[in-house]
Amino acid sequence: MAAAPGSLACSSRLSRLADLRRTPAAPAAPQQVHLGCSRRRAQRTVAMAGSGKFFVGGNWKCNGTKDSISKLVSELNAATLETDVDVVVAPPFIYIDQVKNSLTGRIEVSSQNVWIGKGGAYTGEISAEQLVDIGCQWVILGHSERRNIIGETDEFIGKKAAYALSQNVKVIACIGELLEEREAGKTFDVCFKQMKAYADSISNWADVVIAYEPVWAIGTGKVATPEQAQEVHAAIRDWLKTNVSPDVASSIRIIYGGSVNAANCAELAKKEDIDGFLVGGASLKGPDFTTIINSVTSKKVAA
Repeated sequence: MAAAPGSLACSSRLSRLADLRRTPAAPAAPQQVHLGCSRRRAQRTVAMAGSGKFFVGGNWKCNGTKDSISKLVSELNAATLETDVDVVVAPPFIYIDQVKNSLTGRIEVSSQNVWIGKGGAYTGEISAEQLVDIGCQWVILGHSERRNIIGETDEFIGKKAAYALSQNVKVIACIGELLEEREAGKTFDVCFKQMKAYADSISNWADVVIAYEPVWAIGTGKVATPEQAQEVHAAIRDWLKTNVSPDVASSIRIIYGGSVNAANCAELAKKEDIDGFLVGGASLKGPDFTTIINSVTSKKVAA
């Protein structure tokens, strides 16, 4: 079973993680938090452990009206966004079509949930085929509110992810531990168990983004420190290397969620294994969400 989070500092684990880094060296010194701070006027490139673009998703949850969403869409349409970042927003089901028809094509649209299989006599559910029909490219699955309030199990979520992918709907696959699980030293155990449920059902990870969201930080105003988030992200990448494949581990994007806002995103973004964010409340504010999207600049280091 995985070690407690503090043990990631040991040299043996660091050496296992080192070969996943895209740069020739993977310094263990704490100063790596300052990687994005160079002021040199040189060509700059995004330094990430995952090989895809920086990724920012906005989960609007059960919020909004036609008028408020129209205003938010107008703000996003008028925003100047960095080019080297993928952006996705997830409105409530009933507003997906409104957003899809009015939002700039620069930003893709996600659902917040989807049914486990083909549509039919499933009252209140939405099928992957229906999402495709209205041009919805993504779905958020495994969010803690679905797990802990609705009661969805790891296995159920894994099967939902597999079916969505089979219908060409890309998946933001959420994982994360409760406060009592972190305090009991079970962060890795919980996250790895949730990851295994995805891995048991998913064969092609090309259209999957993993979102680590510590439950104790979601909507609470608390946020994992950059070091805490990096520690878990690196462990997830290591788990993927061992249990799925080195190629998936080195290419997949692992994003962080949990009270991310305009004030803390830049410091979090500097960490090598943090490949972006899944944003809740701050994604409902156009200027704040724009700042979070553009925090990709904090990852840029001189080439």
